[in-house]
Order: sequence, then C-alpha cells, then structure tokens
Amino acid sequence: MTRIAGPAVLAVLLAAVVMAAPPPPGVPRGDPASLIDRVRAVGAEGKGNDDASAAWKQLVGLGTEALLPTLAAITDGDPVANNWLRSAVDAVAEKTLREKRSLPVKELESFLKDRKHSGVARRLAYEWLCRVDDKAPDRLLPDMLDDPGSELRRDAVAVVIKDGDDCLKENDKDGAITAYRKAFESARDVDQVDLLAQKLDKLGVKVDVTAHYGCVLHWKLIGPFDNAGGVGFQAVYPPEKGVELTKSYKGKGGAEVKWVDHVADNPRGLVNLNKVYPGMLKGTAGYAYAVIESPREQKVQLRAGSKNAVKVFLNGKQVFARDEYHHTVTMLDNHVAFGTLKPGRNELLVKVCQNEQNEAWTKEWEFQLRLCDELGGGVPFKVVTPGAGDTEKKERN
Repeated sequence: MTRIAGPAVLAVLLAAVVMAAPPPPGVPRGDPASLIDRVRAVGAEGKGNDDASAAWKQLVGLGTEALLPTLAAITDGDPVANNWLRSAVDAVAEKTLREKRSLPVKELESFLKDRKHSGVARRLAYEWLCRVDDKAPDRLLPDMLDDPGSELRRDAVAVVIKDGDDCLKENDKDGAITAYRKAFESARDVDQVDLLAQKLDKLGVKVDVTAHYGCVLHWKLIGPFDNAGGVGFQAVYPPEKGVELTKSYKGKGGAEVKWVDHVADNPRGLVNLNKVYPGMLKGTAGYAYAVIESPREQKVQLRAGSKNAVKVFLNGKQVFARDEYHHTVTMLDNHVAFGTLKPGRNELLVKVCQNEQNEAWTKEWEFQLRLCDELGGGVPFKVVTPGAGDTEKKERN
C-alpha cells in the first residue's frame, strides 16, 4: 500500500503556496467533481501545477461541500495527486473549525465505515473525527481489528494490546493471554507481531509467526545463471521450462549448477542468496522452488519482498514480474500477485536476478515469499518440497 510521505508538512507547504496564488481570471467556481479531476491531473516534477493550483483553491473555497468528494478521490496509489487532495481536505476542515462551524460528523463516520474507500482516505476521515469527538476511538476501533486498511487496524490492535497490559497489572494472566492472542490474530505490522509474540512467550504461550504470515521457509535453490547486462531476466533458463531436481545444468561462465536444499533461518522466510552462493556475485540469476499442499482450493495473494529483479510463478504460470533493482529496503510485501491454489499439490518458482552495480547498498541478493489472504493473514498450507526434509508441516488452521 502506498503511504503519503510527510503528509502534515506537505499539506502545510502546499496550502501556503497555492493560497498565495490567485486563480486565473474568468475561471468559474466549478463543482467538486470537475475540480478534483483537474487536481488529480497533476504530474511529477511540476507538470500541471498551475491548473491544479487554481482548481485546488476553488475546491477549498467550496467548504464542507467538497470534503466527502475529495476524501473519496484519494486512492491507495498516485502519491502526488494524493498529497494535493489530502491538503485540500485538511484546509477545508481547518477553515471550518477556525470559523466555529461544524464538520459533517455523521457523513465522515459513514465514509470511514465504508471499506470500499482507500485506507489512507479512511484514516484521514478518522483523524478529523477524533479531532472533534474524543469518544470516536472507543466507539470505532473495536470493529476495526479486521479492517483492510492497515492504517486503522494498527490502532485497533494497539487498543487490545493495552487491554492485555491492563489485565497483567491486575494480575489477570488468563485475561492478558486472551487479549494478546486476539491482538496477535489481527496484527500484521512486524513490530506489533513481534511484541505480541514476546508478551505471549513470557506468559508461556508459543505462537507461530511463520504460519501467521504464511511464509515459505523450505526451498530448493539453483544458480547462478548469467545476468550480465541484464540478459537473465528475460532469458528462459531450464527451471522455467520444467523443474527436474535430479538434473544439473550449465550456469554462469559454463560452471555446473544443481539444485541444493535451503531453509531460511528467520521466521519470515528471508532467503539470502549470498550465503548460498558466497562471494557477493554480480550479474547473476538464481531460482527457488517449493512444492506445497493446499487443503482446498483457495484464492491467495503471493506477496514477495526483494531488492532485486524478481519473477514469481505458480503452477508453471508467471503471476508477477518486476525488472527493477535496489528500489527499496527489503521487507514483507514489496510486491503482490494474485493466484489460486489447487487442492493438493502446487508448485512455486521464484526467479531472482542481481545486477552489476558495485555500491555497498547494491550487494543484497535475497527474497521472501508468503501466501496470504486479502487481509495479509497466512493461508493454510504445508510445504512438501522434495529433499527439504521431505515434509515440512507448517499448517495454519
């Protein structure tokens, strides 16, 4: 999910610049929809700024009439346009309160509860509700533990964590365990999940972080193949034609390569290919293969994390590809693909390419892959990759 960078600072700066610029003469007042379209047409590096500035000022001038339509126009993508729209919402709300008038509280709450709107927009509506109604968190957060927007679910989880902490203060161990388990089931942010795992461990309760996220730990790996000049990303090396674990092939420089077992040494399944193929290799490509069994047909999201160019295949079909290098810090869910697990046996194949940059921050050659539902919770499966201990039973009920 795209997050808006520095929204408070950006909103203030943007509002100051735009309000200082008068709209072009003869421009009609306009309706919210047409003005929003003009604001959303703004591009990177200043493209369309003049018209967007004029439309933004007119939009803010409409007052609370523009509040809900502008919120609804904020998406989970397009951060440039989102910054303009968010600043318009803030400017309207600030002006309304400064003039001692009321925000449309019921409408904002209805907007917040409608999960078809983007997470960032609903979070913004929630923040303004909390500004004018200090009872809003107690009323709204209990129903947001399963919220699709991580921005709101995080706050809901934090409330339940506090409930558990309060139970501990009263020496109510069972109550604390119940609260922490409830919070753990809903938590998705790494810091909250780790905190809850630690709290439960201290109370004698073990939780499975790997199954919670649906991470795949056991793999068969093969490489390195050639990616000099970036040729490896489009090249179809033997594993893409069909995995035969007993065969070896010619890899980079003509060296023989064969499949080897690998188990990720952390619960979120980060596979460090530099440990498997030492020497900080550059201009290379490698593959990871896993066989899993699904208890039923189920739609899944295949969420991958990697700084490198990556392709993901499910049952021989490519479901994701990104030919980009060192674009972000490796973390869960850099990339999201969609697929359907068949009942029984399913095959996963991941291709990870490393380029030839030599800066210190380009050394990592690694990936993560997890299988989850639309809310980011791990789906039930077990890994049965041949040779990886033959059967790894990591089931999530």
